[in-house]
Amino acid sequence: MTSDATIQEDQSPILACTVCRDVQNFELLIVDMEAALGEQWGDLGFTDALMFFDQPDAKSLEFVALAIDDYDEDNLAQLMEVIDAAKSRGIRTILIAEDVTPASLHKLLRHGADEFIPYPLPKGELAEAIERLRRPAVVEAPEPEIQEETPAAVSLKSGSHSREGVVLAVHGLAGGTGATTLAVNLGWELANVRKDNPPRVCLIDLDFQFGSVSTFLDLQRRETVFELLSDTESMDSESFGQALMQFEDKMSVLTAPTDMIPLDLIQPEDIERILETARRHYDYVIVDMPKTLVQWSETVLTAAHVYFATLEIDMRSAQNAMRLKRALQAEDLPFEKLRYVLNRAPKFTDLAGKSRVKRLGESLGITIELLLPDGGRQVMQGSDHGLPLATSASKNPLRKEIVKLAESLNDLDQSDPQAA
Repeated sequence: MTSDATIQEDQSPILACTVCRDVQNFELLIVDMEAALGEQWGDLGFTDALMFFDQPDAKSLEFVALAIDDYDEDNLAQLMEVIDAAKSRGIRTILIAEDVTPASLHKLLRHGADEFIPYPLPKGELAEAIERLRRPAVVEAPEPEIQEETPAAVSLKSGSHSREGVVLAVHGLAGGTGATTLAVNLGWELANVRKDNPPRVCLIDLDFQFGSVSTFLDLQRRETVFELLSDTESMDSESFGQALMQFEDKMSVLTAPTDMIPLDLIQPEDIERILETARRHYDYVIVDMPKTLVQWSETVLTAAHVYFATLEIDMRSAQNAMRLKRALQAEDLPFEKLRYVLNRAPKFTDLAGKSRVKRLGESLGITIELLLPDGGRQVMQGSDHGLPLATSASKNPLRKEIVKLAESLNDLDQSDPQAA
């Protein structure tokens, strides 16, 4: 390994550099770099990289491997400066990250990083990434146009449909229980459940403060969303369609607003109008709910055919499930609509885990009807790239269970609110 790219003066040109706080924190990266490039690479710090890019030796650089961990998240501005400097000189960037939040990864990828690899590095992944970067430019030329293209609004005509679509709500009983992952991927699977005459699907993000549906699908947030929510009385099919975004020409999405807004700024009547309009134009309306209960939560629960509540095998989920059950029963709300979804469920061969699931349901007095397996890192990676699992990891076990759920829901009677 070359310890300092600035003093490399042998006859072999430097083809790549690692750029990180301390390369010794990424030992597997060192091994893979040496396997792929031999001695034709070097190591730089963040500040040194900016200086090295202006030196003659940097002209031979094909790419830099920007290696970061959670300690570097407070320094995103400098990381983006390195990406900008490399990009301006035609140097590609491979982002290698360990324990970095999805929000930071998304920001760096959108800023211009060409490839992303999680650390520890999967076997052969660095070599494959280098091979992709070395492909002829004509193969990758259309990509920037696709990334920069602003998805068009959805054209809806008043009175053109009367579908009385099925409303499916997803509510996470604790943070990280996979509610948004389920909502996004269930919507996509429903949109593709039939090749002939596929259902029309609308995904609505009602988490106005921390909603991440737009991130999971790499969609821009529009100012028109807040305008729509602020004046639903004058909303018609055309204005509703203008606030929607289209994903892959198969699913319409109403993202959370651009800025955070108080959850109680929206009244139950506003939510009712939005759901009614969506149902008229779509076969399935998927609603991603905030974890907080607000005055319009009852509106969604009443309108929903099925209300999925995601949880895990832990104390916080158990306590929150019991509190939600008591709250709904105290207000005489349709508690029977809740369908409990256990995320990261034990594997089929884990008898002890399955016994814990059974005891959890019995202690809470509920039935856990849907068990979703742990999708692993592929779930986070797909979300960071703005892709559903069907595209990013089609053979993932979590995706397979969501496909089964979509197929079972496909036969739901859209005209009967009690069908679920």
